[in-house]
Amino acid sequence: MTLVLRTTDRPAESTILPVLSIGTDPLLQLAYETQPPSGPGTPRCLSHPRELALRGIPVMCTACRARRDWLLINHGRNVWIVCRCSNQWLEPEIRRADFDALIAIPDGTTYPSVEQGLTALGFDGAFAGTYLD
Repeated sequence: MTLVLRTTDRPAESTILPVLSIGTDPLLQLAYETQPPSGPGTPRCLSHPRELALRGIPVMCTACRARRDWLLINHGRNVWIVCRCSNQWLEPEIRRADFDALIAIPDGTTYPSVEQGLTALGFDGAFAGTYLD
């Protein structure tokens, strides 16, 4: 499964990471490489096991009719909802500020890509039709 985050606003901006010079200390380079990704272009994921209601209306997956156990993905100012059946959609009712209010990552796990995170968290369709408690 390949996750395609679609918006109608504008094309995605590429994030260019700074290149360290050859003569830098290997320990500093290792410390830099092991830092979690950050910045406005970095996608963030949040597992939301409970029901989600937007303006009082419960969110329901159009593919499998699930009502809870969501993955919220924030990239820039947009937030996508992903279901366990791998159905995904852009949710304009959830702003970045709403996402920031939900997220608390004291010991969050980072993944090299969104696709690898979806597979590791079980949102790639492998658990379609099941609720994980």
